[in-house]
Amino acid sequence: MSKKKVIIMGAAGRDFHNFNVHFRDNEDYEVVAFTAEQIPGIGDRIYPPELSGPLYPDGIKIYPEEMLPELVEKYDVEQCILAYSDLPHEVVGHKIAWVNKLGPDMRLMGPKTTMIQSKKPVVAVCAVRTGCGKSQTSRRVNQILVDMGLKPVNIRHPMPYDPDLTTQIAQRYEKLEDMDKYRCTIEEREEYEPMINMGVILYAGVDYGRIIEQAEKEADVITWDGGNNDFPFYKPDLLIVIADPHRPSHEILYYPGETNLRMADVVIINKIDTADYEDVEEVRENIMIVNPTATIVDAASPLTIDDMESIKGKRVIVVEDGPTVTHGEMPYGAGYIAARKAGAIIVDPRPFAVGSIEQTFEKYSHLEDVLPAMGYGKKQTAELEKTINNADVDAVVIGTPIDLTRIVKISKPSVRVRYDLQEIGRPNLDDVLKEFVRKHGLK
Repeated sequence: MSKKKVIIMGAAGRDFHNFNVHFRDNEDYEVVAFTAEQIPGIGDRIYPPELSGPLYPDGIKIYPEEMLPELVEKYDVEQCILAYSDLPHEVVGHKIAWVNKLGPDMRLMGPKTTMIQSKKPVVAVCAVRTGCGKSQTSRRVNQILVDMGLKPVNIRHPMPYDPDLTTQIAQRYEKLEDMDKYRCTIEEREEYEPMINMGVILYAGVDYGRIIEQAEKEADVITWDGGNNDFPFYKPDLLIVIADPHRPSHEILYYPGETNLRMADVVIINKIDTADYEDVEEVRENIMIVNPTATIVDAASPLTIDDMESIKGKRVIVVEDGPTVTHGEMPYGAGYIAARKAGAIIVDPRPFAVGSIEQTFEKYSHLEDVLPAMGYGKKQTAELEKTINNADVDAVVIGTPIDLTRIVKISKPSVRVRYDLQEIGRPNLDDVLKEFVRKHGLK
């Protein structure tokens, strides 16, 4: 019987994981190519033999997704796997139609096929969209577990953007210097730095089978820190999902975010301090319709600025978390809200953009008032730095989760915006995690 020829369509994350757990050692299939989308500069690479295994001694080529038609014809492909996240249901439908028109079946792989069972209890933090507030929720979850006397080890959804994937098979982060060691991008640093600063060991990489084996050796409990709106790579014993009332109805309109919503044990309605009441209630109603048994937690993400008075009445450029305002489709983030609250005059960053930053604004045309902190490599980071320093402003408001000045040299005064999760009323995460700890006999 001949092998079924497959192309995996992804964005350097879920695609690699699906291959590792289902296709790598499966002699019924031949994965002839990966295609790449969403993330700049990840096409035209090789998924190396060190990761692809003995069935693929030369590795597997990665192509831009736009080449899919010619790849399907060249390799006589029978099946395409859609393996990336935060797509509107409508776009998923268009991609299915596109692939079916080319001839192959389109496959969406679910939790039963792709989740790994851990030997340790797993708490997973996921979301219905990029930018809902997973980072501050994950910090809160890990801090509660630490305060209970437990040792959580955090495993982060993959962001393997370095051209050499062999350096990223299984990464362990304990010190800030480890981010330099692994040549982390700005997006990676935004997720890793706050957890490292808390003193929680963090793992990430490409091969999540190897990663969990290492993490289990030093953990009482595994915490999964999701990416975009993907569902977990590990089977969760407790799934916490974040919803965002700044984008009401998105919780039931995006893939695989709606999958998370339907699977959730706990749904947090975040940012209710800055959202309209009607939007909060719309999200609450949608949760109760699709997942009536979920525990709903109300929460805020209050903002603080290092020196609010220093930007009052001043012309500022606002730098936001990149994924939130690009494929997350938010026109603003924490930095913009905080700058408005402080009475700053927000300047349009687009006239000052250079290189790939200018291209980012062209691709994400909804952006007008904020600058996404793009930095998927040294060249793009340099272009971000030049864009910021080009700006005719008095100061820079940094709304990213990290100290951006450690990565780029900013020639103007800057202030940081910080935000943490704050539950409102009961039930709260303390209640949820105390029951989880009791149930699994962790204390």
